Amino acid sequence: FSTLAEDGKVSRLGIYGRRAVKVVLISLTGGFALSAFDDLAIYHGCSSKAIEKASENQKIKEAIGEPIVRGPWYNASLAVAHRRHSVSCTFPVSGPKGSGIFQLKAVRHGDSRLFTFFSHQDWDILIMEALIHVPGDDEQQQTFRISLTNPSPDTHVDCQPCMPQASNTENK
Repeated sequence: FSTLAEDGKVSRLGIYGRRAVKVVLISLTGGFALSAFDDLAIYHGCSSKAIEKASENQKIKEAIGEPIVRGPWYNASLAVAHRRHSVSCTFPVSGPKGSGIFQLKAVRHGDSRLFTFFSHQDWDILIMEALIHVPGDDEQQQTFRISLTNPSPDTHVDCQPCMPQASNTENK
């Protein structure tokens, strides 16, 4: 990037070019770091809500015990969509009696802030399943799936009969 001027000194264009490259690299690094922190905040919010929901389920409490502890974040997977208002997350959990994997899909309500780690986010879990493994001796090991999805309320409305529409064409 350095260019020598006629008198042997580094030109201003070379100095400004180096500074511009440094600013761009620092900006890109900062952007990637903020995005990673934002994803970590989303993961923490969703997984906390999932553990809260699982702690209310009697089958899960009997299977792995309490307290239910979230596994390390690096063993989780997270996919966000719709401007970070929708998330699909899979993460490991463990308890005194066993361990498992929680899988969920959730949506976030609220404003569309660029970075969600600046404020608390309220997530609504749409679908959640737990794959639970309870260790024991060879004959008593158990692995089973528990659905924690709330049944949707019955909003079935009887269909009304359709009335034929009058045609605008005249018989000739």
